[in-house]
This record gives sequence, structure tokens and C-alpha cells, in this order.
Amino acid sequence: MSRRTARLTAALALVGVTALAACSTGAGGSGDPVEDGPDVLRVLAGSEVKDLEPMLRQSGVKVRISYTGTLDGAEQVARGDADGSYDAIWFSSNRYLSLIDGAKGRLSTETRIMSSPVLLGLRTAKVKELGWEGKPVSWEQIATAARQGRFTFGMSNPASSNSGFSALVGVAAALSDAGEALSPEQVTAVTPKLKEFFSAQRLTSGSSGWLAEAYARDGGVDGLVNYESVLLGVKGLSLVYPSDGVVTADYPLTLLASAATDKRELYGRLTAWLRTPDTQRRIMTTTHRRPAVPEVRPGPEFGTAPLLELPFPNRRTTADGLITAYLDEARVPSRALFVLDTSGSMQGDRIENLRRALVTLTGADTSASGTFSRFRDRENVIMIPFSGSVGQPRSFILPEGNPRPVLDEIRAYAQGLRTEGGTAIFEGLRTAYQQAAATAGDGRYTSVVLMTDGENTDGISYDDFAAFYRALPEGQRRTRTFVVLFGDSDVEEMRQIATLTGGAVFDARGGSLAAAFKEIRGYQ
Repeated sequence: MSRRTARLTAALALVGVTALAACSTGAGGSGDPVEDGPDVLRVLAGSEVKDLEPMLRQSGVKVRISYTGTLDGAEQVARGDADGSYDAIWFSSNRYLSLIDGAKGRLSTETRIMSSPVLLGLRTAKVKELGWEGKPVSWEQIATAARQGRFTFGMSNPASSNSGFSALVGVAAALSDAGEALSPEQVTAVTPKLKEFFSAQRLTSGSSGWLAEAYARDGGVDGLVNYESVLLGVKGLSLVYPSDGVVTADYPLTLLASAATDKRELYGRLTAWLRTPDTQRRIMTTTHRRPAVPEVRPGPEFGTAPLLELPFPNRRTTADGLITAYLDEARVPSRALFVLDTSGSMQGDRIENLRRALVTLTGADTSASGTFSRFRDRENVIMIPFSGSVGQPRSFILPEGNPRPVLDEIRAYAQGLRTEGGTAIFEGLRTAYQQAAATAGDGRYTSVVLMTDGENTDGISYDDFAAFYRALPEGQRRTRTFVVLFGDSDVEEMRQIATLTGGAVFDARGGSLAAAFKEIRGYQ
């Protein structure tokens, strides 16, 4: 094996490529993708259930699964766009979907397959230090310790991931002492407490799985807020079961009302198999999720603490208001550095796609997922264009309460991007880390997005950048780079960058650059 091939193999092992369009894969009688057909159940699913796919191959039902984000999937179903393309949906929860006008009419039978509450997992030594070992602990106590800086944690983005949204709902409901569904007034009243709680958050993610992988790879925080099933798979964590309640994912495999009769029969066969005691035991032992049938007793790993279910918002406006409060007020503000290829090869459609992708993040996309992925209040956005050399970085700071004037400035900047010259990828990337270092210590969560359509032709090499990066102080090395494959990107080098910095790769070569940027926003 050549040194080049070995490096690529290592990179592929460490960094997954996130598909931007709904990614289809199969669960038939073999490991090969399942082709569509009248005997195939087509399922639109959240990435949380991907770990069940190998098991489905033994169900006797051919299943073709397409993965999408929870919010995007919910909107797709509610608009009717899933009708005719899919027969069923499988998200970790239908709660948000049920709040969208017209969505319930799109759904038919729901079958609960398993469950997993969203909890706090902390290093065992930290649990002992806090005096929580073997004792009931409330969200109020957890929030107090967070406010006092006694621990740090990672949590997925509520606008991108159901685990993050469930955690946000649970914390808000517990801290507001809501006996019933949260109201907009309660969201407003509890936001200062949420800000105190989330002052301890130091790691974010667009998915619960990537969050756990990032923690396992280099730590950097004392624990995670995540599904119980994920936390049980992370070595060295002790789980904290809040005594005042949790929000639980129930993973309902749901038949669409538009499904044809023969697909309904396939759905019935699959759900019946999934709920057999043998299958439920396998789900429990292999994925750490709780069984959904009374014939199967939960294993000892789930403990004996009673789980009180906290109330969920009963209006979409309240749920969306809670997410907005988190993004604009409660969470630690972020710094997002965009390293953008404006070389000559970007001329034409490519530079126009880049302009359009950036404009999308200024609020041009009015869907729920687009609204939540725009640049947020209090955020520092830094644009770093590069061609044969690095252009002048441009910093934008969005004010709290009225970001529109600065969003318009970013829009004008994006529309003014021009192309010329060569491609100094690693000069641009080094400049981004120098910019991040110059402002280190201000408490912001910092990340880098690298977008290029070609190979490095000018300036320093990958090896030069890697040496520079490894020489940075440990705290600055926690700034991750999220790489977008576009055009004729050098796939190997791009994956090496993501691996080196602990980031991830997003493939926009066959899809939309705007969709790639939107998805990355869940990690910033």
C-alpha cells in the first residue's frame, strides 16, 4: 500500500462523508442497495435509525431507506412532497411534525418500535466531584452547577437534531416548572435560566452520532447531553437521570396515508417483525434502546430510576420560539470563519452557486430549516476569500435583536465575490486559524468552513499547514474545519483536513452547495 493510499484509508476510517440530498440505501436480503419496486417499502428516515439497517435485512421485507434531517423531513412530509416517493417515515419522534399544519392528515398508522430518553452523561470522576453519585439530581441542580462553571458539556443543535431539540424542551419545561405544555410566555420567562445552563456548552453538532464520535476522539468537555442509547455506548460516562423529568424518543415507524395497499401490507409485516420479542431483545442489546413490548424486560444497564415525561409544546409557534431563543439568546455565541475559493476555476455557475449559498444563510430561505440555519444574532461571521493568494478577511458581527442590516451587508458581500487566479487553499486555511487565534479567549464557539472546487496550486502545502496546526496551543486545535467537496476538489486532501482538525466532510459535488452550507450550520 502506498503512503498516499494509506493516508486516504486512515482518513476514510475516521471521517464520514455526510450526504446532502436524501441518501438512499438498502436493507434487503444482502448488503447490496435495494432497487425500488412494488415489493419494496420506501422509508424516509432520520439518521438516528441508521444503526438498525443491518438488522432489517433479516426481516424478510425489502426496505429502501433515504436519510434526511429531522426538520427537513418534517417539512417535506407536511408539504406532501413525500407522497408517492415514500411509503413510510421513521424519525426518532413525530412530535415536531405533528405541530405543523396539515401534517397529521399525511400520516396513517404509527407503530412505536423502541424508546430512549435524553439525559446528561458525565465522566464518572466529575459525577463524584459534584456529589451526585447515587443521588437524585434535578435539572435545576444541573443548571446551577453549569452556571457556576463546575462542568462543561456537548449537545447537538436543536434546529438540526431531535436529541438537541428534546434536551432543550426538557430543560426549558423543568426550569420553568411547567405542569402543562410550554407557552410562549413561559419560553420568554425561562430564557435567562436557559442562558445560564447553556453557558457550560462547549461542543455542538448537527447529529447525535457525530457528537459522540467527537467526544470519544478528543474529549474537550466533561460530558454530553444525548440519547441514553448513545451515552451507554460511550466509555467512561456515568448517566444522570434528572428527577424532574425527561423527554423520550419513541421512534414511531409511521405509514403514510398515501401509501398503496401492497405497501401497507409490507409495513404491517415489518412492524410485526420489529416488535417480536427476539427482535426487541436484539435492538436492546445491540443499540442500547429500551424495548417497546411488555414481554421484554429492560436490561440492568437502564437502571431503576423512574422516568417522568416532561410536557412537550402543543403549538409550532412555541416550539419554533424555543429554538429561536436558544440560537439567538441562550447558547454561547459562535464565530464562523468561511474560507472561500474564488479562483479562476470558480468562474461561471460555480461562483454563482457560492453566492447563492451564502445569500441563503442571510435569510433568503424562508422554510423552517432555512430560517434556523441563517446567521444568528450575536454571531461573528468572518469571510476569507482566496485565489492565488489570500484576500482581506472581512468580519461581520450580528447584533442581538436587529441583525437585518448586517445580514444585508453579508448578502452584498456575497454578491460581490469575483473570480481570478490560482488556488492557495492552505494559505487560506492558515489565515483562518490565525484569525481564530487572534480572538481566542472571548468565549465563542469557533469553527471553520472550507469550500474549494479544485486542488492546491499556490502557497504552502498540506504538510506545511499540518505542521502549523499541530504547533497551535491545545485549545486552538479544538477549532474544527468542516470541508465542502465541490467541483474538482482533491478528495484525499480535503478528508485529511477534516481528520486533522476533528471536523467532517460534506459532499456537494452532486447536489446543492446551499444545502451543504445549511447542513454545516448545525455544527457551528
